[in-house]
Formats: sequence, structure tokens, C-alpha cells
Amino acid sequence: MEDIIRQIEEKYTALGQNPETYLKGLLHSKPLNYWDYTQVDALLNLQTPRTDFADEMIFIIYHQVTELMLRLIKHEIEQVVFSDKLNTDVFVEKIERCSRYTEVLTSSFAVMSRGMNYEDYNKFRLSLAPASGFQSVQFREIEIYTTDLINLVRYDLKDKATTIENSFDYLYWLDAGLDRKTGKKSLTLTQFEERYLKQLIDLANKCETINIFQKFTAVKTTDENYKALKTALRKFDYLFNIKWPIVHLETAESYLIEKGMKRAATGMSDWQKYLHPSYQRRIFFPNIWSEEELKNWGNFVL
Repeated sequence: MEDIIRQIEEKYTALGQNPETYLKGLLHSKPLNYWDYTQVDALLNLQTPRTDFADEMIFIIYHQVTELMLRLIKHEIEQVVFSDKLNTDVFVEKIERCSRYTEVLTSSFAVMSRGMNYEDYNKFRLSLAPASGFQSVQFREIEIYTTDLINLVRYDLKDKATTIENSFDYLYWLDAGLDRKTGKKSLTLTQFEERYLKQLIDLANKCETINIFQKFTAVKTTDENYKALKTALRKFDYLFNIKWPIVHLETAESYLIEKGMKRAATGMSDWQKYLHPSYQRRIFFPNIWSEEELKNWGNFVL
């Protein structure tokens, strides 16, 4: 006990604080409980259905859980991106964590694909337009944190992307809401850009030389952890950009296709093309895949 008190005194003295003040505060503070620490009451009051269909609650909570998983991925990636002295052991560990979170996202799609009444879903979802999962800014932030912006430009438009700012006119995700022939944008895309475009451009500039792709490029091939890091990055790239989108597509097909007829998405995207990785060709680390793998992106199993 004396040793602990001594450490507390050293800690707060080094901060220019009076240790006695903090010890007295501890004496009067209430014991912590689970519901306050995890903010359970606040969390359980974040669901606001727009209809009376019971399964809309499932739809809302599922997407909120998805955002929490994305937050965990972003949390790990940020530690790599903003580290000045990155140890490759830690690098591998953080990327492996990202893969585990992505596996949760992939497996959890069963909550929707087998958890909502088909007819009810196709009624209550109409009240959600033009909102779309496309509008998840955390998803876009993860992409920008992870790779060079040119790797997010549509594969057949890369020669047009010459600066970070103008690259945002050619990103693959615009195909979810942009008619490239007329230049007309959907309301879903317009809303998203009005809210987040400047923020994302600023982030892209900030991460230009420190994103995960750049951090990996700086690792020497002679590093004893190089092979393990490459393996970890391949797995994360595959899970995030192939496995998860395909399961998402299969779930969407189970609800949006009936008797060969395709229903429109709430964001009005051509969702079958947009979701399939062979169409998106979003590849975080193109330098760690073979020519054959790149050619068949989205159509192989790792």
C-alpha cells in the first residue's frame, strides 16, 4: 500500500498537482458500476424506428453494431497511422485485430439475412429513403487511413486523378450515386458530400504519407516480421474488400430480388454492381497480390 501511495504521489507531483487532493477525491467518490461505465441507458435509447414494424428495430441495431465494429477497426488503424516509432510486432497485432473485427461484420449479416420478415422489411425500408449504408463516413475514413487515395479511384479512371482534391471526383464509391454521363448526383450522395466531403479531403491530405499502405512500404523486407505483416495485410484486404462485400451482396439479394425482379435500394444505387468487389476493385495493398489474383479480384477464396 505504501508503494502504491508513493507512486501516486510521484505521478501527480510530476504533473504539478497536489497528490493529496486526488486521494481525498478518491475517498469521496462513489464506486463505479457496469451500467454507468458502459452507458447502457443511453445506448438502449439510441433506437428510433420510423414505422411500427417490429423488425425495424433489428435493422437499426444491426447497423449501429456495424458502426461500433468500424469504430474498433478505426481505433486500431489510427494507432498505426499516427505512431512515430512503429514496432512491426505491434503493426501485425493491430492489423490482425482489424481482421477479427471484420470477421464479426461478415458473420453478423445472418442477423439480417435470417432475422427479418421479408414482407415487413420491404415495407419499412421504403420509409428510410434516401438514407443508405453508403453514407457511413467511418467506412470511408477506414479506406483513407488504410491506403493511398489512388487505390480508391475507379480502376478505369486512375489517369484522371492527379491531385488528392480532384481524385475525389473519380473515387469508386461515387458509382453508388453518380451518373457519370450526365454528372447528376443522387440525393443520397449529395447529402453525404455536403456533410463529409471537406472532412474526408482533409483526412486524405493528412494521411498521404502515413497511411497503412505507406507504413508497410517503409518496412524492410529483411525485417523478421515482414512476412507475418504481409500475411496479415493480405487477410485484412481480402476480408474487408472481398469477403464482407460478397456476404453483404448475398444478404441484399435475399431481400431485394423476388421472382427474378430486382428492387431498388433506398439510396437508388445499382447495388448489385456496386457491392460486388470485382466491379468496385477496391484493393488496399495492390503490391502484395499476384497478377493473377488482381485479375480475378473478388472471384477467389484466400
